Amino acid sequence: MDYFKQPLTFKLKKVLRYLALYGPSRTYYKVLGQKHMQKNFAVLPPQIGNQRADQAVGIIGCGNYSFATIGYYLKKEFGYVIRACMDKDINRAASFAAQFRVPQYTDQADEIIENRDIRLIYIASNHATHAEYAIRALEYGKDVYIEKPQVVSLDQLHRLHMAIRNCEGKVFLGFNRPVSRFGLIIQSYLGGQSGAGMYNWFVIGQAIDSNHWYFNKGEGGRVMGNLCHWIDFTLRLVPEKTFPITIVPARYEKPDYDDSVSFVFGDGTIGSLMFTTKGQSFEGVRECFRGQKGNLIISMDDFERLTVEKLDRKKRYYNFHRDQGHRANIAGAYRNSIFNELYHREKEMSHVLDSAWLFLNTKKALERNDRLTIKSFKEDLGDIYSSPMGQQKLESGMKPDENINQSEATWQN
Repeated sequence: MDYFKQPLTFKLKKVLRYLALYGPSRTYYKVLGQKHMQKNFAVLPPQIGNQRADQAVGIIGCGNYSFATIGYYLKKEFGYVIRACMDKDINRAASFAAQFRVPQYTDQADEIIENRDIRLIYIASNHATHAEYAIRALEYGKDVYIEKPQVVSLDQLHRLHMAIRNCEGKVFLGFNRPVSRFGLIIQSYLGGQSGAGMYNWFVIGQAIDSNHWYFNKGEGGRVMGNLCHWIDFTLRLVPEKTFPITIVPARYEKPDYDDSVSFVFGDGTIGSLMFTTKGQSFEGVRECFRGQKGNLIISMDDFERLTVEKLDRKKRYYNFHRDQGHRANIAGAYRNSIFNELYHREKEMSHVLDSAWLFLNTKKALERNDRLTIKSFKEDLGDIYSSPMGQQKLESGMKPDENINQSEATWQN
């Protein structure tokens, strides 16, 4: 929705509602973000230059999310730590640089990736390019923060896996909800219960036009661009005996509009997700979580209210402002990379691969409107990477076929 084309009363109500939801500072940047997206310079401003030693962050993709979320929280938590920013639309890169005092802006990603003074790159470009930029950045020794999704195809997953395995850089993912205050509380309570769980997400997403770039070929659609958030959260709620996972889709005419999908995990846990885009939501994405495990019952609404019940005990939690975990996730990646904090490489690598594998197969199940069962990425495809024959094929430039059927891998040049 183009908010600048809406009546003045609508815009005023939107700002007032966002002030209540996010507070004055974040709301201000959300408004600036809308103006930023329409910025066109008659003459591009000069480069600021004068890089400082503590500016070790690069930004690839200077859209609204980068501006109002990534840039905002980096500045709020650490100051002006961004050394260079890039966007294919040079006007956006210039606008971003001016707002966050970035010494260099460009429309060439190589200038960010090959910059020796940049240690961590936040990648928030269009979905199809996330893995491509991340792979190149890893090969140049960078740490990378990949906005969702980390891949949009099996070929990208294959190449990202090889880059992670062969390079030393850390990989952080843009799935913020699990590290939000409520996300951590939910995981803590459910982790204290034994047995299988029952989890449900009901999500009202923003309606977007059929010509939106999300629907461009190769961008992954709304499964890779939206549903992945709640699929990732649900996957994290089943840390043991996770696989095999049976994916059960339900849709009407076509995927990417109004979808429902259920997951039956290896421990007997069942998770379901309903995603609707039938109209606009004034407050943005709306999301409700309901879960039960043992005697524990959890309900959460819009990351504003959380209720935990266990038999005769009930506890309620409230957030003064809506907290979906962006601050914790973005700042956490910066601290871990720049301050060289502990990084559980094998655990993080497994989640990067398993979550992407689940997203891709969920997309496939919804497109076919048919259930399928998968093992973990390592179990389904691990022999490709570990066997001598598989290694030989990988080294010769052959890749797993996009139409792979679970553990039966074919190969293509």
